[in-house]
Formats: sequence, C-alpha cells, structure tokens
Amino acid sequence: MPVPWEALIPFGLLTVMFGATGTLFNTAKRLTNDGKPPRYNLDSWESMMMERDRRLTGSLRGQSTDPIAPKEFATNSVWDTERVH
Repeated sequence: MPVPWEALIPFGLLTVMFGATGTLFNTAKRLTNDGKPPRYNLDSWESMMMERDRRLTGSLRGQSTDPIAPKEFATNSVWDTERVH
C-alpha cells in the first residue's frame, strides 16, 4: 500500500504549529508567574496570601524572608480609601 507523501507536509505543519503554540503559551504563563508553574484551584486564603506577597515584594509569586515588613507595607493597604474633607 503506497504512502501518500503529499499528506506529510500538512501533517508536519500542523504538528509544528500546535507545538510552537503550546510552547509559547507555556513560556508566557511561566514568565507571568516568575518562572514558576501556574497555580490552580485557589481558595480565599491563598488569594489573600498572594495579595499580601504582592504588597510585600511587588510580585504575586515573590516571597520575603525578612521578618520585618518594609515601611511602605503600612501605607499600601488593600482597602480602598476615600478622601475625608
């Protein structure tokens, strides 16, 4: 049974394009997460801790080992405030 060699070119193109798209998507996800794999099934505690880490380090995935928070942490509250006249 002969092999239809003409079909290998579109098959190769599809394989390369799906592979390139998947690789680029994975790279983009890792770059937005500071090189770490993405998190799934986050509950409210994890979301709160991620917000705290963002306020401490400037990154959702960054963590600080310093036991004392920087001075800016006291004023960059997560709560929106309104101006009092």
